[in-house]
Parts: sequence; structure tokens; C-alpha cells
Amino acid sequence: MDAIAVKGLDFSYGNTRILRNINFTIPEGRFAVLLGPNGAGKSTLLKLMLGELPLNGQRGRIELLGQEIRQFKDWQKVSYVSQNGMASCQNFPASVEELVQADLYAQIGRFRFAGRKEKEQVRSALNQVGMGDFAKRMIGRLSGGQQQRVLLARALVNAPRLLLLDEPSMGLAPLLVKEIFNIIKEINESGTTVLLVEQNANMALSIADKAYVLETGRIALAGTAQELASSEAVRKAYLGG
Repeated sequence: MDAIAVKGLDFSYGNTRILRNINFTIPEGRFAVLLGPNGAGKSTLLKLMLGELPLNGQRGRIELLGQEIRQFKDWQKVSYVSQNGMASCQNFPASVEELVQADLYAQIGRFRFAGRKEKEQVRSALNQVGMGDFAKRMIGRLSGGQQQRVLLARALVNAPRLLLLDEPSMGLAPLLVKEIFNIIKEINESGTTVLLVEQNANMALSIADKAYVLETGRIALAGTAQELASSEAVRKAYLGG
């Protein structure tokens, strides 16, 4: 089954057409990267997949885990890490453990004192991203790379089948980018389907299976990550020649 299937998708804000005839699929368990310049429509596409934009501007079809987006109910199986996530952590008055735990409660639709099961889920998610020893640390006192790891733990706490990431390397030093990308690759290897929107094309293409280039609202190039990494057009536009 395809984790994501986008078929003939068009999207407009008022009279401005943002996406044009988008078609692609990502089978379950695979890792795909979406590249493109700022303003190409990458974040808009993610927001459509999450049901965050009005459907009256949309034509075509989006399916997640075999269900059309308008009827999709299994949101606990889909996690999203936004490109502005770290900014929201700076002044969050909670510990790492409390932040991840709060996200778990939001996903299961109730709030109560943490039981053994919830504590184990939080501990497992933090360990998966190498933050198990920081559970009691206040989130605002962590480095940028550590905060990004916590955001990944939040996304993993309910064991999603599909993970959507919007530029997780933004604002991080090169060494931290490599660490974050290694974690994302490990998440995929554990069985979670990943769609990564990313500006760091070189790093993204080195760990993904499939790749797409979005330009002015259209998919300009598609293929395996290795094929796009070898493409002269991609090298000139995104890999520094």
C-alpha cells in the first residue's frame, strides 16, 4: 500500500495558483525527499496533506495510508515536525519529558496522570532520539540540536506510520544536521514512512530512497535519490555545481 498518493493535485489561494497537477506516490516504509526553492509550494503541499488548508481551493486527490484526505480519521498514525518547531520551544515552561508527554495526551485525546504505559512510550521515544538522559531538563535550556531531537521524540511518541518533516535542518550547524539526519534515517529503517522537505539537498539525497524537485508549483524532476544526486540540473541548482 502507498503511504502517500497524490493524484492530479491543483491548489489555489484565491486567484493565485500555487500547485499544478502534482502526481506522486510513496510506498509504505520508504523515504522520500521533496526539494525545491523557497516559494515552490513545498510547505503548502505538506499543509494540504495535514488538512490545514481549505479544501475549496483544491482539485485532485490526496490519500494517506489508503484513505482519501477528506475522510481520513487515523491522524494518530501521522506525525508532523514543522520548520518553526524550535522557536516554539524557547520559552516553553516545561521539561523535555512533560513536553513529549503533553503531545502524547493530545494525540490520544485525553489528559490524566501518566501511567506506566504512557511513561514507557515517552521514555522509548526519547531514547530513540538519544535524549533519554535529558528527560528532566527544561526544554528552553537545551541547544538547538537537542531541541530538534525532542521535537522528533514528540513526533514518535505515538508510533506513527507516516512522518512528515519540514526542513528539520534549518538553523543547525553542519555537525548537528548530520546527527539529525542520521536519526531520521534510523526512524525510517525502523519501519516508519518518511517524507522530508529539505533545503540541504546534498544531505537529504544521501539518505532518501526517492526524490522529487518542486519548482513553481510543479514537479520538475522525479526519480531515485541516487538518480537526482547524479543529475546535472540538480547539481547546478541545489548541490553547488
